[in-house]
Amino acid sequence: MKLALDATYSLDRDLSGVGVYSREILHGLAVAHPDVPFLFCYRAHRFLKALRAALPGNARRAIFGETGYGRPWGPWSADLFHGLNQRLPRQRFRRAVATFHDLFVLTGDYSTREFRERFAQQARDAAARADLIITVSAFTARQVEQLLGVEKSRLRVIHHGVRVAPAGRDTPREKIVLHVGAIQRRKNVARLVKAFEEMPSDWRLVLAGACGYGAEEILEQIEHSRRRASIDVLGYVTDRQLANLYAKASIFAFPSLDEGFGMPALDAMASGVPVLAGNRSALPEVCGDAALLVDPDDTPAIAEGLKRLAVDDGLRAQLSGRGLNRAQEFTWKRAVEKTWEVYRELLGSRLA
Repeated sequence: MKLALDATYSLDRDLSGVGVYSREILHGLAVAHPDVPFLFCYRAHRFLKALRAALPGNARRAIFGETGYGRPWGPWSADLFHGLNQRLPRQRFRRAVATFHDLFVLTGDYSTREFRERFAQQARDAAARADLIITVSAFTARQVEQLLGVEKSRLRVIHHGVRVAPAGRDTPREKIVLHVGAIQRRKNVARLVKAFEEMPSDWRLVLAGACGYGAEEILEQIEHSRRRASIDVLGYVTDRQLANLYAKASIFAFPSLDEGFGMPALDAMASGVPVLAGNRSALPEVCGDAALLVDPDDTPAIAEGLKRLAVDDGLRAQLSGRGLNRAQEFTWKRAVEKTWEVYRELLGSRLA
């Protein structure tokens, strides 16, 4: 029995949500099942970089892609292939699983036209050919069903786990509103900046994350903000720096317009930071009653929520406690176990 997974997205230093998911599932499965041989598969343009990545003892590397004639090539002998980012290679496998994280590319103006067209083609192909589809939230499952016409019987919801290890509890909280995520249109950073301008003058807004689609306009807005001196644009930060930011922040603001899951909100909860989040897409599902939910299209509502958290110590303490409890419900160990159950559903007694 040989299991192959697309490890392409697990290599970057600055891992996206998909990259974190890929890393946790790949290594979690290999460690949990040391007697099972795994193939960590990489697309050709990332294979040289993959040679420097450490692998579990029961995993080896494989390369896949297409020839110059458009013919697929790769790990033909695998009994099951798992595409970890809503796409599958053209090669046919005995069994195939695809994980879908989100479909915001199909529902909003959050990317270039060329990217939307390529994404749509890959997503429709994976949805049609996968024996079973894992979605990271019930919200994404509904989107896959409605937008791609996938029947419910092929959908399995498996939530993410918590990524950030909380920093020391003795770190004093500062008057910081923290946002973690790319500076891009979908993350609603422009409205967040505008809302922050209504906060008391001794508060700071810290934006941690690389630039994405629409960043130029947002950065220009920040430069002209009347609170420019109180806004820190950090760009990419390391895991250690991120843990320190979560430890110091007094408010975590995540008024995103569309999330397939929303890892940063859960990471903030695990670090005891009170969360303000958008009241749509997967965020209510992930946050439950452990966050202050606001309409992300309503800038005054975002501002009012921030100001309320700034002045209400009791509310912040209440949300912090609820968030810590909520975060404990989401573990990568559970995500790995449920993923293994999907494999067993397809391979039956052949998979111990």
